[in-house]
Amino acid sequence: MSKKIAVLITDEFEDSEFTSPVDAWTKAGHEVVTIEMTAGKTVTGKQGKASVKIDKDIDHVHPAEFDALLLPGGHSPDTLRSDDRFVAFTKEFVASGKPVFAICHGPQLLISANGVRGRKMTAVKAIAVDLKNAGADFYDKEVVVDNDKLVTSRTPEDLPAFNRESLRILNL
Repeated sequence: MSKKIAVLITDEFEDSEFTSPVDAWTKAGHEVVTIEMTAGKTVTGKQGKASVKIDKDIDHVHPAEFDALLLPGGHSPDTLRSDDRFVAFTKEFVASGKPVFAICHGPQLLISANGVRGRKMTAVKAIAVDLKNAGADFYDKEVVVDNDKLVTSRTPEDLPAFNRESLRILNL
């Protein structure tokens, strides 16, 4: 059964942390919808290897429209969490109980949305203390799955495990 996955993304995202899971998911028949401040805008990855045309603006989407959420890393999540609309979307998504996939700095949006307390997680080392301070149970592993509702990984090197576990959950 095909799933519809929301991606909260803006400039300076980590290129492969968007392209790799999206390639895996679309090959498996899932639909990906990119969301930013402005629909139609093109955002660029921090490595300059990927650019993404935004499908929808944040004011015209609702978490109920989607089956899962991707939060790629890079500088994108830190930028987006300064906008209350993205924090509210993330908070509502977490509350819905639908799967969330976050890699590298992606969990910064989850921290701002008060969505990490008591959850098993990993992330890039630079935000490990932030996750711990926000109440997450932090593990320094390539992929951590919490109750088949949250998949987190540390860096682009962990993408094979991240993609494997996110696809497994999408196919449940």
